[in-house]
Amino acid sequence: MTVFGGSIIPTMVQKYQSPVRVYKQPFELVMAAYERRFPTCHLIPMFVASDVVDEHKSEDGAIHKIERRCALDVDAPRLLKRIAGVDYVYFSQNNTLNRRERTLHIESHNETFSNRVIIHETCLYSAHPENEDWTCFEQTASLDIKSFFGFESTVEKIAMKQYATSIKKGKEIIEFYLKELEDEGITQVLRWTPPRLALPPAKAPAPPCAPAQTPEQPLDADYIKRYLGDLTPLQESCLIRLRQWLQEMHKGKIPKDEHILRFLRARDFNMEKGREILCQSLTWRKQHQVDYLLETWSPPQLLHDYYTGGWHHHDREGRPLYILRLGQMDTKGLVRALGEESLLRHVLSINEEGLRRCEENTKVFGRPISCWTCLVDLEGLNMRHLWRPGVKALLRIIEVVEANYPETLGRLLILRAPRVFPVLWTLVSPFIDENTRKKFLIYAGNDYQGPGGLVDYIDKEVIPDFLGGECMCEVPEGGLVPKSLYRTAEELENEDIRLWTETIYQSASVFKGAPHELLIEIIDASSVITWDFDVCKGDVVFHIYHSKRAPSQPARKEPLGPHASGGTAPGGNNVQLIDRSWTLGQDYSMVESPLTCKEGESVQGSHVTRWPGFYILQWRFSSTAACASTNLPRMDDVLASLQVSSHKCKVMYYTEVLGSEDFRGSMTSLESSHSGFSQLSAVTTTSIQSQSSSMVSR
Repeated sequence: MTVFGGSIIPTMVQKYQSPVRVYKQPFELVMAAYERRFPTCHLIPMFVASDVVDEHKSEDGAIHKIERRCALDVDAPRLLKRIAGVDYVYFSQNNTLNRRERTLHIESHNETFSNRVIIHETCLYSAHPENEDWTCFEQTASLDIKSFFGFESTVEKIAMKQYATSIKKGKEIIEFYLKELEDEGITQVLRWTPPRLALPPAKAPAPPCAPAQTPEQPLDADYIKRYLGDLTPLQESCLIRLRQWLQEMHKGKIPKDEHILRFLRARDFNMEKGREILCQSLTWRKQHQVDYLLETWSPPQLLHDYYTGGWHHHDREGRPLYILRLGQMDTKGLVRALGEESLLRHVLSINEEGLRRCEENTKVFGRPISCWTCLVDLEGLNMRHLWRPGVKALLRIIEVVEANYPETLGRLLILRAPRVFPVLWTLVSPFIDENTRKKFLIYAGNDYQGPGGLVDYIDKEVIPDFLGGECMCEVPEGGLVPKSLYRTAEELENEDIRLWTETIYQSASVFKGAPHELLIEIIDASSVITWDFDVCKGDVVFHIYHSKRAPSQPARKEPLGPHASGGTAPGGNNVQLIDRSWTLGQDYSMVESPLTCKEGESVQGSHVTRWPGFYILQWRFSSTAACASTNLPRMDDVLASLQVSSHKCKVMYYTEVLGSEDFRGSMTSLESSHSGFSQLSAVTTTSIQSQSSSMVSR
């Protein structure tokens, strides 16, 4: 915040980071092209002048430093220029060329209005790490507007617009001067060599094949265009910054770039909002093993026979095409025979298959395909489809899909909509995102057969036979589910419970005087123990201990991977491992500070092990005495405590041991946040990263 003229003005900070742009020419040739931009450049009209303020070269010629003062004629409204009292904006630019390392560092900042607006830019040209005859370019910048005569918002828009334009033209300018050099017969510039030493000239440029992109590498501009599409510079920057944040802060599998981009698009590239919903979805996916759904989910035969949906070729734009004959589906019968959870699980598997098909079509058609087309045939829709429990199940499915698969629907074609359709639409449309609703095309009767109909979006050769086309469609015809297959409410409830508790998480009870303990044997020092648990009932204190010798119940010999409890005890899944005769500080030691966790909180964290041996994760009933470092009361106290329900806590947990080379996190723990395990559609709140190395924090 800035105090100006007696009022408080919020500062406005904008940040930008470019993808890695690659020139398929050697570094020395790119530098020759770069120098032609000075003192002025006709390709940048607003760049009106530049003067050398200071220059220095090392004795061996390897280092060349130069400072310039540049004048820009900013395209701003005349009124704003008159109020500011300036015609030109001046910048200071400091370049450091290191011919030995083959790098050019550029630092620039504004001199004009530096007390009101701070613009800072850093650029780097360097030899490609995998192809020494190519050159990489990276760029970061920040804009901090403290105050500007009440025109802060206007200045911000002007600055970001002009900056985005100059970024877009930057590569074009270098390529223009490279072409100019080529026309002059200059296609090679010798590399720098130390005095009195001679090295062979640079090799001929390698074939233009870009190296494979991995999650840890900076994003390449050519890769973005090929696999993600045309993004504005600011959209590229949002993607890169969110991707970097995930690499540094997110524990576990890093989502694919296409997946990250969908969540940013869903929030109009507002990075904070996009990050929030992405983190919620990643937590949901982890808790319910959605990443493995295609391998683990086997639809019941009843779904094969009566679920009237399936994938069918692709549309004219190469998007996968899904056909749903909703009018022929007995939604009431499916809900009565299977329950909501089975239907939801099946719809999620359809969405996962859609993501897989998008990746496949991206490779097949040679252009980015990130969404699919859905064709819904409503012939046969009637009041039976408005059965309240069926509509409730539909609304829940829509809610889960909207939260976890944003921007996956490219177009929805609704055909043969009957008179009852407006009633159904009134019920479901409030639950559908506005951007998604804009993708709906609705045809009544046979309107889809005329101009502007189905043939505008789907090739005639793949129009299904039941819509008048010639292509056989393998989507089941459906029909009424036999009532003999209906299940009782109790059976459906038990099945739903089985499905939404079928996760990677273990449950445990914690009693007053009887903690739950988990034993993990570490063979390799510097391994990483990770944990993720929810406190479902009561308050607990979380501890981590280390011992050189095994407790009475040995751990399973699994140096890496998920870990479960070692056994059960009276009162539910409750295990004690620390022997009553053990003394803290002699037989075992505490390796993390205790963490008190309240009911409803979710805790994620990690510990980098310093020694091999046996690590004990302990959840203890939270009370004043629970934090004391004394020998723990054992099963003698449990029988009495079982009679008092308030002396019982419940946790659901998952732990895993990773090799340090496989751990893509920041070796820190995550702050607690409220979470729920109550059902598959539960969405947890975002966990926030702390900055204490291998320490539990809240």
